[in-house]
Amino acid sequence: MLSHEMGIKEMLENPKSVFSLLTPEEKEEFLHNITLTNYKKNEFIYKEGDNPSSYIFLIEGKVKIFKEGVGGREQIIRMTKPMGYIAYRALLAEEIHIASAVTLEDSLVCHVSPDFFFGKLLRNADCSGRILRKLARELGFSNSRTVTLTQKHIRGRLAESLLLLKEKYGYENDGVTLKAFLSREDIANLSNMTTSNAIRTLSTFAGEKVIAIDGRKIKILDLQKLERISKLG
Repeated sequence: MLSHEMGIKEMLENPKSVFSLLTPEEKEEFLHNITLTNYKKNEFIYKEGDNPSSYIFLIEGKVKIFKEGVGGREQIIRMTKPMGYIAYRALLAEEIHIASAVTLEDSLVCHVSPDFFFGKLLRNADCSGRILRKLARELGFSNSRTVTLTQKHIRGRLAESLLLLKEKYGYENDGVTLKAFLSREDIANLSNMTTSNAIRTLSTFAGEKVIAIDGRKIKILDLQKLERISKLG
C-alpha cells in the first residue's frame, strides 16, 4: 500500500489523474483541501442514502459501486480502478448517494473538499473537461449495460462481465489471469444472476476451455471465444 506521501505524489504527477492538470498554485491549495484515508477490504466508503460530503478519488485499490435491490440483493453498477472517481455524481447533482461504495481490497482514497471541487477544480478548463468526458463515458456505459443485463442470456452476461474485468483491471504478469479476484457472489451481482447460476456458468466455461479457475483466480484461455459468447448473448 502506498504511503500518504507517495499517494499525494501519484495524484499530482500521474497523467491519468485529473489533479495532474492543476496549475502549480492550484496544486498547492489542493494539498490544504484533502484528506487521505486507508480502507480495509470490504469496508464501506459511503452508503446508499448518505449525503455526499466530498469528491472522492481512488489512489490505490479496487472499489465496487452497487445498489441494493429487492430482497437485499446487490447489483454492481460499476467498478473503479486507481486514478478513478467514486462519488462525483451525487455531489454534482446535489442529491443523496443512490448507491454504495465498498472496497474489494485494501485501498487508499482521497477525499477532496466540496469548496475546492466547485471553486477550483471545475473552474480549471482542463480538469472540468476531463470530468465531463468521464461522465459522458459512464452514461454510455450505463446505457449499454442496461441492454446487456436485460436482453442477453446468462452465458452472454457472464462473458461480458469477465471481459469488463479484463478491460478495467487487466491481467497479471502471466498475461492470462485477471487482475481482479472477485467472489462468486460479486461476479453474479455484476452479471445480474444468482450466485448458483454464476458458479454453474463459470464451470461450463472452464469445461469448454474458455477459462481456467483456481479459487478466486480466473484465467482467460480463449479470449476470442469469450468475446464471441458475449456478442451472441
